[in-house]
Amino acid sequence: MMVSNQDTNKQPMPIIEIKNLGTRFGDTWVHKNLNLTIYPSRIVNIIGSSGSGKTTLVHEILMLQPITEGEIYFSGKKISNYNIEDAATKEILSQVGMMFQHCALFSSLSVLENVMFPLVEYTNFSTQTIREIAQIKLRLTGLPDNAYNLYPKDMSGGMLKRVALARTLALDPKVIFLDEPTAGLDPNSANGFDELISDLQKRLNLTVVLITHDLDTIWNIADEIVYLGEKRVLFHDTVEKAANAESIPELYEYFNGARGQITKTFYTK
Repeated sequence: MMVSNQDTNKQPMPIIEIKNLGTRFGDTWVHKNLNLTIYPSRIVNIIGSSGSGKTTLVHEILMLQPITEGEIYFSGKKISNYNIEDAATKEILSQVGMMFQHCALFSSLSVLENVMFPLVEYTNFSTQTIREIAQIKLRLTGLPDNAYNLYPKDMSGGMLKRVALARTLALDPKVIFLDEPTAGLDPNSANGFDELISDLQKRLNLTVVLITHDLDTIWNIADEIVYLGEKRVLFHDTVEKAANAESIPELYEYFNGARGQITKTFYTK
């Protein structure tokens, strides 16, 4: 059963819309009849058990993975039948950013050069302009100027996350995707990164799509929960409603198991 608090008569145009999505690898269906609508300026958290297709779904929205059937729309434009070399496709890709779980920074490039990289690839700006934009993005994430010439090997996990986030923001995307953004961070660093995501989402009017099972992050910043199961979206609504969805046992247990109950109590007391 899918639960939704979305009222399409009162909402703006969806930023992402997925209709009857099917994804098959060989004889195995990962998604089947999956439908999902995401509206702008929200922080949406995707959860589901291992193998439910969370990362695959994000890769399909980013046009990194072809779909088997169905349709995907970005800002009203159909992107499911894309040509990666097409100018229109490249324009859409410039409006989305992806921060990978392990940051995926180039080890041979400095912090500043890593953030400059997408600007070099996607714009015709001068080198000086690209450098200035990259510096602005790094300042947005709270990194001090004296870190810009460091290399990834010289940085802590928290600093690496901030560099990766700055690179994700380089092209002023409308939507950013964050894969386990607080993985590997200590609790204080994770909390600080949650606050950074929330602050940037508001300041830049971003749509943020998270894949994380960190309950603190979910309760801290998520506006909506999308729960994948049985190859489709079984639930899409607020975190509070997800935590009380007794009709979906796996989802309810996730929020109300031994660890989940402690976190739920802390954030709802």
